Amino acid sequence: MRTHRPDRLRFHRRPAVTASATVLTAALVTLATLTTTASAATPTASSTPSANPTPHCPESALKIAASVLTPQHPDVLRISVTNRTAEPCVVDRIPTVTFGDLDGAAQPDPPAESAPYRLAPGATAYATVRTVTGRPSPSTRTVDFVTVAADPAHHGRRFDAAALGAPPTGIRVWSPTTTLWRPTAG
Repeated sequence: MRTHRPDRLRFHRRPAVTASATVLTAALVTLATLTTTASAATPTASSTPSANPTPHCPESALKIAASVLTPQHPDVLRISVTNRTAEPCVVDRIPTVTFGDLDGAAQPDPPAESAPYRLAPGATAYATVRTVTGRPSPSTRTVDFVTVAADPAHHGRRFDAAALGAPPTGIRVWSPTTTLWRPTAG
């Protein structure tokens, strides 16, 4: 025969409620402690340099360089950007490389979206540009100069074919690509 034992039911429910209340109280005390500690330790935005985003590099603060990688590879350029200031700044992670009077710029390989690339004071970043990607076609053009900019908002620096070490016939261009800026020459 089964007997009803109300004490037993109450015994099981009461500790669960009490345990929940204890856990909730402990959580609230911990939260209050963390909030007080965090607000005391967090400096104001105006006193923290990291709270301000790194500014864009003014074009005048940058040194841009370019050359043909090797005479054996006249369709590959090595480009670089150096932050000449004493403060960090950002450029676009995709170099802007245009070719003579042709429309468009070298496309990033691998495909990527525009984003900031931080340059420490005195730091140099490098990229490689392929002026002819794949097999040349009848659409391949030849230009007398390229323009390299560290940011699409900049005018960039112009490099004549002779200054790059390109063949005397000029720089061949067909479906050009560029790597993203990286911290080491590659």
